[in-house]
Amino acid sequence: MDASAASGAAVSLLASPHLTGLTSFCRALPNGALHACSPPPSCKSLWKLGSTDALQVNVGPAPGAEGSGCVLVVSVIKQLAQVHNSTVQASMERLCSYLPEKLFLKATCYLVVRTFGPDIIKLLSADMNADVVCHTLEFCHQGPGQALCHLYPLPKEAWKVTLEKARQIVKKSPTLKHPRGGADICVLPFLAKICQKIKRTITNSVPFRDVDSDNYSVSPTLRGYHWRGRDCNDSDEMAYPGRRPDRWDEHRDSNCNGIWGVDPKDGIPYEKKFCEGSEPRGIVLLGDSAGAHFHIPPEWITASQMSLKSFFNLPTALTDELDWPQLSGATGFLNATSGIKENSIYLHLRKRNRCNHRDYQNISKNGASSQNLETFIERGIDPVPKMTTPEQFYSKVMETLKYLNARLPKGSHVILYGLPDGTFLWDHLHSRYHPLGQLNGDVTYGQLYAFLSCLQVSPCHGWMTANETLRTLTSQRAAQLSNTLKKIATSQKFTSFRLYYVDFDFQEIIRKWQKRGGQPWQLLEPVDGFHPNEVALLLLADNLWDKVRLQWPQVLGKENPFNAQIEQVFGDQGGH
Repeated sequence: MDASAASGAAVSLLASPHLTGLTSFCRALPNGALHACSPPPSCKSLWKLGSTDALQVNVGPAPGAEGSGCVLVVSVIKQLAQVHNSTVQASMERLCSYLPEKLFLKATCYLVVRTFGPDIIKLLSADMNADVVCHTLEFCHQGPGQALCHLYPLPKEAWKVTLEKARQIVKKSPTLKHPRGGADICVLPFLAKICQKIKRTITNSVPFRDVDSDNYSVSPTLRGYHWRGRDCNDSDEMAYPGRRPDRWDEHRDSNCNGIWGVDPKDGIPYEKKFCEGSEPRGIVLLGDSAGAHFHIPPEWITASQMSLKSFFNLPTALTDELDWPQLSGATGFLNATSGIKENSIYLHLRKRNRCNHRDYQNISKNGASSQNLETFIERGIDPVPKMTTPEQFYSKVMETLKYLNARLPKGSHVILYGLPDGTFLWDHLHSRYHPLGQLNGDVTYGQLYAFLSCLQVSPCHGWMTANETLRTLTSQRAAQLSNTLKKIATSQKFTSFRLYYVDFDFQEIIRKWQKRGGQPWQLLEPVDGFHPNEVALLLLADNLWDKVRLQWPQVLGKENPFNAQIEQVFGDQGGH
């Protein structure tokens, strides 16, 4: 998006991250990048800024991720043996055989099996559950004064007795000498440079493969065109999606929208004929894992559904950080895998004006907070006393609005979007069986929430808890913060933009889904039990689109009367 291509007003929206974070409808940014999250003075934008992160507090790195991973893997191994009536050894080999060879996934699996397999076989053969196995092998720890974290119901015998029996089974095992955490393969000399580049890719949200350094790529993953429009010429830094067309693209497609050349009938460049004055818009999203569409397919952990086909997309998912932005509500460009008719905001924009083709950027990050335009803040456990107060929230929002006021052009609009009431998470999921518990009826979402909270890796402790008082207090705080936004919208004036407020009503999305015969729990990711899934994200995006289209249609630009002609001449415009 090139700043020189834009002029006029912008519209900004401060929204919940479950409406996917900080979104900008704008025409252009320098070199196709969102620098410091700030649009240039001439940028036409719709910004969405997440705010439920105000209910989170930074507690540093989560210490329990290693333990939760061990429990998950051991659970899958045990269930594979049960489903196929096989030995534990055979189930481990089966699991490894399912994994792709890409990224050394299959080889790594066999290495882990050779290292820890003998102990896992002994412990599972002694009828120990995954919690006991992982504590015995020291992937899980219970420090002095700490609660015992367990996913499955506790053994009938006392925990200490069971754990001691398990330790006696493997007491002579050499694997107990192997390090369980802190090992970094990037210290290997031959991997150091590539690790450094991958780290830069994720940290800076720029493509790993980008020959011309214009921040756009011809590769899909590692922050490539799954995240932002595909580069149409990776050897030319002056050709990238969203830039101002070079001489109306008479001789080349400089803005990668697939429209270029001259109409032989009248000598007018197609870009000028079809796009000039059409008010083209691009979309830039700065959000968290919901905006990136974090998703773990349930067939990855459901033994009864596993096959050679289950993990075919695992390498792609890993190199996209377990995110699926190509299917997200904001910047998704692929047809929905769920089969629903709703589209992403980007596809709505493209349908409205085909000059918008490939003009999208998703700069979301897992674990990021969009409270602040300039910094991402790690999220953690959120006891009520440490939640953002209305006074702190007011200060933070005003700081952000002043930041926008200094950068957005006059005549812009800012929409403050309220926080959701996340009590629907517990209400609709806590008694249902998690994919890991469906085979034997032994793990509910309530148990999962308690396990994640105990390990300090819960994405939302205030709502994902059996503590009704805490859930109520969290909802009350969310309502207070939404009221703070209303207060700001009705009392504050800015020189560059007008200010509006819109309630976040997830219940409206639930009602729409129920009218189609769906159930509320079907709108949430089945593996983590927290993130909105693809269906929910598209319903939310469609709902937002309708509200903006009906109330503020100028935000979206005009409907291009030449769309049919563009399709006739350029077909799919080079695809995505």
